[in-house]
Amino acid sequence: MRIAEVVRNTLETQISVSVNLDGTGISQLSTGLGFLDHMLDQIARHGMMDINVNAKGDLHIDAHHTVEDIGITLGQAFAKAVGDKKGIRRYGHAYVPLDEALSRVVLDISGRPGLEFGCTFTRASIGEFDVDLVHEFFQGFVNHANVTLHIDNLKGHNAHHQAETIFKAFGRALRVAVELDTRMEGIMPSTKGSL
Repeated sequence: MRIAEVVRNTLETQISVSVNLDGTGISQLSTGLGFLDHMLDQIARHGMMDINVNAKGDLHIDAHHTVEDIGITLGQAFAKAVGDKKGIRRYGHAYVPLDEALSRVVLDISGRPGLEFGCTFTRASIGEFDVDLVHEFFQGFVNHANVTLHIDNLKGHNAHHQAETIFKAFGRALRVAVELDTRMEGIMPSTKGSL
């Protein structure tokens, strides 16, 4: 089973995350941020992985530290759960629409962190959630999961739909990338011999 748990405690946040890459899409989420819980549920559901997140952060200041640190901790748990990467497909991509919005996510479980984020949100916040924090979440994730991630919102005029298509596509792309390929059993998916 590709399962991992990570706890991160700082003066700003206390976070515990567990992931099961071979789960059934179940999530248990308590971040103090309803919109983020909704987005993390999309990753779990569409990624067919079980994700538990329990976070307490300095939300009286704003949500930045909490969102960034959840991205970091989820990235650490993902890296731990994926293990030595032998036999995985490594690459994943997905296009996801939601009404007028359409997003594309392409990723490589490369061992090299990199984020290209192409989304101009049509408004500054979704409810109380600052849309700048979407980028911060994914930056934290890639830096600690050591993946290369390209996110492009191709269409959309509803900011909620823009964000939701990004998170759904991310979940689906992750699902493809971590999937075990029977033709690659025990083989590192790289000509270098390591990732």
